[in-house]
Amino acid sequence: MAQNKWISLLTDAARAILGALGGSSRSGGSGTGRTTSGPTTSGTPRGVAPRPGSGAPSSGTARPTAGAPRGAASTRPGGRKPAPAQTRGPQPGAGTYPGDYTGRVRAEYAPQLDGDPDPGEIVWTWVPYEEDFTQGKDRPVLLVGRDGGWLLAIMLTSKDHSRDAADEARWGRRWLDIGSGPWDAQGRDSEVRLDRVIRVDPGAVRREGAVMGRSTFDTIIREMGKV
Repeated sequence: MAQNKWISLLTDAARAILGALGGSSRSGGSGTGRTTSGPTTSGTPRGVAPRPGSGAPSSGTARPTAGAPRGAASTRPGGRKPAPAQTRGPQPGAGTYPGDYTGRVRAEYAPQLDGDPDPGEIVWTWVPYEEDFTQGKDRPVLLVGRDGGWLLAIMLTSKDHSRDAADEARWGRRWLDIGSGPWDAQGRDSEVRLDRVIRVDPGAVRREGAVMGRSTFDTIIREMGKV
């Protein structure tokens, strides 16, 4: 009897302990306990940032597409920018007169009677009229320098402008008396016009006339600088 009583007490105690443990386990699985999150619609567990390149892009600016950056200038292969188009005015031999020279003349004196026109020589060539470049006349000029492929020249005349100097000056024309020389077969005195510099195509020179003396040439260039 005593043995059965102890067994009954031990059995009751064990049931009480098991009942207490079972109640604690049930209360831990209700409302306030931690829950396990399932995967998101994109396949990534909640609370974990997606890896670059997988799933939907993160919020904010869209991922830039491959190619040239926005606003970048167009370049040729190799990173070279296209060269700007270059334009050139009429060149000697084109048959078009580009107009009188209006810059500062860099005087050059290098006469050589070798069949080619050179600065310091008096030659015969076609000279366009000042008011209409499509028309002109053949006349002597003194070559005084160069402008690229063009020769620069000033006109000669045997007309005496001392009689109408005031009228010529009113129109802006300035003349200098240089005396006579071998360029005029009749030995007449000549004048050069200082205020107009003509472009001459070397291929259009008809013939060489003579060489201008160095001292006279220097005087002409000096007076041209005063105009």
